[in-house]
Order: sequence, then structure tokens, then C-alpha cells
Amino acid sequence: MNKACLFLFFYFISHTFLTAQNELIINVYNRESTSLNGTWNYIADLYENGYYNYRYEAFDQKENLDRNAYFSNSKPTGKSDRIEYDFDKSKTLNVPGDWNSQDDKLFYYEGTVWYKKSFNYKKTNKDNKVFVYFGAANYKAEVYLNGKKLGTHVGGFTPFNFEITNLLEEKDNFLIVKVDNKRIKEGVPTLNTDWWNYGGITRDVKLVEVPSTYIRDYFIQLNPANNTHIKGYIKLSGEEIANKKINIGIAELKINKTVITNSYGIADFEIPAKKIKYWSYKNPYLYKVDIKTDSDEITDQIGFRTIKTSGQDILLNGKPVFLKGISIHEENPLKGGRATTMEDAELLLNWAKELGCNFVRLAHYPHNEHMLRLADKKGIMVWEENPVYWTIQWENKETYQNAENQLKEVISRDKNRAAVIIWSMANETPVSEPRTSFLKNLASTARKMDSTRLLSAALEQNTDKNNPDVMHIDDPFANTVDILSFNQYIGWYAGLPERTGKIVWEIDHDKPVFISEFGAGAKYGFHGDKTERWTEEFQEYLYEETLKMISKIPQLRGISPWILVDFRSPRRHLPGIQDEWNRKGLISSEGNKKKAFFVLREFYQSKP
Repeated sequence: MNKACLFLFFYFISHTFLTAQNELIINVYNRESTSLNGTWNYIADLYENGYYNYRYEAFDQKENLDRNAYFSNSKPTGKSDRIEYDFDKSKTLNVPGDWNSQDDKLFYYEGTVWYKKSFNYKKTNKDNKVFVYFGAANYKAEVYLNGKKLGTHVGGFTPFNFEITNLLEEKDNFLIVKVDNKRIKEGVPTLNTDWWNYGGITRDVKLVEVPSTYIRDYFIQLNPANNTHIKGYIKLSGEEIANKKINIGIAELKINKTVITNSYGIADFEIPAKKIKYWSYKNPYLYKVDIKTDSDEITDQIGFRTIKTSGQDILLNGKPVFLKGISIHEENPLKGGRATTMEDAELLLNWAKELGCNFVRLAHYPHNEHMLRLADKKGIMVWEENPVYWTIQWENKETYQNAENQLKEVISRDKNRAAVIIWSMANETPVSEPRTSFLKNLASTARKMDSTRLLSAALEQNTDKNNPDVMHIDDPFANTVDILSFNQYIGWYAGLPERTGKIVWEIDHDKPVFISEFGAGAKYGFHGDKTERWTEEFQEYLYEETLKMISKIPQLRGISPWILVDFRSPRRHLPGIQDEWNRKGLISSEGNKKKAFFVLREFYQSKP
């Protein structure tokens, strides 16, 4: 099978589940669009009265529309007409945003909330197509325009879009979205997590107008096997996609290349490039890349770099690098809710830079695109994670499809971001044969979609049978990943900090080791002896001892302690200390730096 056939095979394998919805339009971030952000009317519908009749039959599955189905947005036709809801008289929520932090009555709410937005829209060209694009909605979104169902998306942290061309009116359109954030056992993640289950339309909503034939997808990166060549593909969608000319321009590199699509609308290419300025954390150089057809054009800002492993080293642009990291949740503690804006991303990544980081682990799910775009500009390398968390239904085929789809969506969105160097398949998943098969299949999908990045996961570790102070990585998924990552909490969940002096890791694999989590809870301003749990001094002591311990691991090539900032978690109940916050942050829920912050910063400053 030749390279072109292999490419097409892998391309369509990797997009099979995506096409069941509408295929994702890449780089909506830089496209001309119309924002639907702002205030939306909402109805909290605990019993899902607007979706099911009293026989629990879904209204959108019935042949005849019931006007009491909320997605119909019906109004009484006379004083005797019975309509039991009214969006226009209902309260409002801000989009993007979570409902928990906007309405006290919804703080703990898990269930269905209906959103409604009315808008007018006139196309710039009668032949153009229009899509409605959602950055994310947690967790299951069912979308309707003018009473007609567009489709369903499952997954709380990845983008999706639907074409609305044939349903769109110039005036008085109404977009209605049923968002359901109930945790379910077959979900990804499943019932049990350690973060707040923020519900709602949590990222931007946009109307995107494109020509009848448009640039839908592209992948433009350095050839991993030759860092003087830029290679990839461009994919057209629409009315006429075969034998179309596409121009790729990178003026600064004097690249002006024309390629021709095949019958599937795909053009793959490889272009020699001289004197490339390679992207790195020291010099996060981004090139202006223009892609043009006779009907469409789009611009992106792309950095070019290679990331590989060689034995126990991680190589950025061929040179060893130590990942000075920190883990981050998508939460702004100062405003008390899901982080949604570029300003939120600035706050979090500026704190990481102040700490001395060149790397962040975005846990435990894909974050807002603002974070990746800003990391590109700031020179912060990124670990992105699929929300396969703790334990899910490994033998459930629909659960696997869900996990794979979410992985495909984040790779599709962020595959052109130089900052992203690691795709993580999972976090702290107990070893079993079905689990390992599940993760291996995810890894295979990731490698087919993107061969330019490293794969990892927070693996399982074990104590030696004969000596509890000797640690091993016996996880069979270690044979699949490029980097051996694991979370360890010796001194917090296992003994006290002084135990760290006894621990030895014996790791047989000739691969880099990365400690993806360690830490201890501390309430800012609570002081005492270093052996008193929850004090800043205890957290400081644990960091000091842990850094000594892990520095003895010969293969250690990076860390991302848990975590940058305190974050909300319904698992954490200790009054006066936790109050439903996970207190392992180096920065408090009010934005104050704890003593351990400065310990880690000093450690990073001492690393070459």
C-alpha cells in the first residue's frame, strides 16, 4: 500500500465517529464568525418535562410535535391555550459560563438545563453554508434550531458544530440547547471524579459562515523524520472538492506551494524549508501560515518543532529538555467557576510562568482553546489529557466510542499547536486486561491521527513484594507509551513526609520518567509545626522532601506537581479547611501563594 493510500485509510479510520455528527471545522478561532455569547434565557428542568411526555417518551422522537416540548419555543395562541413554559419570561445565564457559579439555586445542580438564544442573521452570500459552533457544553448537548433537531454531542470538554444553512431565517431564529450534566456510570469520565461537575454551555458559541466549498481541516507540522521539511494535509468539504487547487503560503520562509486535492478533497504535501526558526520554550516563534483556495482562505499561527524521546531523554528540537511543570484545572478561583476567557488563561499561565514552569499538565480533560493558543505564544509546553479517569466501563463498546471520539476531537482541534507535546490517554486507571486493551486502542488512534507528538498516561505503580520501600512500574501500558508518567503521594496518602527518604524506584524500562502528580493539602494562612497536617509548613516540608526523593530517579525528565491553584471538589468536606475545595494548590482559592510555591520555584531555578 503506497503512502497516499495509507494516509487515506488512517484519515477515514480516525474520522469515522466524527462523521456521525457534523465533521469538525478546524480553526474556527481565526475565522470570521458571529458570536452568540452573552445572555441566554434558561429553564432548569429537573424532571425533563420539556423533553419527555408523562409516559417518558421523548418529544423529539414523536411524529407529531407537542407544543409543550421546550425546543419548540411555543407561545399561546389565545387566552385558553395551555403552554407551561416561557423562555422569554425566564431568567438568564451568561454564555460561556457554568450555571453553578451564576445561580445559587444551581450550585449543586446536576441535570437538565434548557438554554434559548434568539438572533437574526443574513448571509453574506446566498450560496454559503452556515454552521453553529460550540467550544464545549458539559456534558450531553441536544441542539435545536427553529424547532428542528440538529443533533447530539456527548462529552463536556471538546468542540462540535452543526450545519444550519437550510434552517436559518434572516429574522427571529431561536437556538435551543438542552444541556445535561448528570454523571452516568457508562460516561467518560464516569460517576466518580475529584473536581466540580460544572454544567452548562461553558465555551464560546459562534455562527460560522463558509463558502459552498471550504477548508475544513488541515495538519501542518514539521516532518518528525526530517526537521527541514514541513508536511501535512489539507481537507476540503462542500460541493466541489476534487481536483481543487490549494495554495500554502508561509511568506517568511519563502514558501508558496500549490497542491491539488484528490477525489476525497484531500491534498497531502511535503515542502522543504530553509532556515526555520524552531519553536521552543525559550523562543516560541510562530509563523503566519496562509491557506487559500479559489473560494476560501484561512490564516493560522503555527510553530514548528520536533519532540521525541531517545532512551531516557526527552528531546525538543533534538536537545534534551527537563519539563518544569505544574498541573492545572480549568477553573478561575478568583471568580469562582469554570475558566472561560482569554483573561482566565492569562491568569493561570502567568502564575505558571512566575513559578518557573516551561510546561503545564492540563488535567484531567481538554481545556479551553485559549489555553493552547496562549501557551503557543508564551512558550509553555503542554500535556493534554483525555478524561479517561480512574475507572470506567472498560468492556462497554459505547463507552470506548465515547472516549475515542473525545480524543479525536481534541487532537483535531489542537494538532497544529506547537505547545502541545504530549497526548495523555488516561489518569490512574487500575490495571486489568480490558483496561489495557482499551488504552492501547486509544493510543493506536492517537498515533494514526498524529505521529508528531508523544503519548503518555498517569500509570499505575506498585511496591516490591519483599520491600515496601522499593517501587516499580508494572503497568503493561508502560510498553505502549513514550514517557513513563505516574502520580505518587508518598508523605500524604502513604505515610508522612519523612518516609520519602526511604523510597527507591527501580524502573526497568529505558524511557524517560515523568512524575505527573505529587503534593499535599494546605489551607493558606494556617500555620503550625511541619508535622501538622493542613498547615503551609506541612505542605512545604513535603515538597522539600519529595523533590529530594524523586531527584534520585536516574531517568527523571520532568514533573507536574498537583496543583497550581486550589479548586472546588465535592469530595472534600473537612470544615474550616477544605469546605469543598481541594487544598493541594500552591496558590489559594483567593490567589495567595503558599510557602510550597517558593520551594518549587527555587527548585526550578536551580535546574539547568
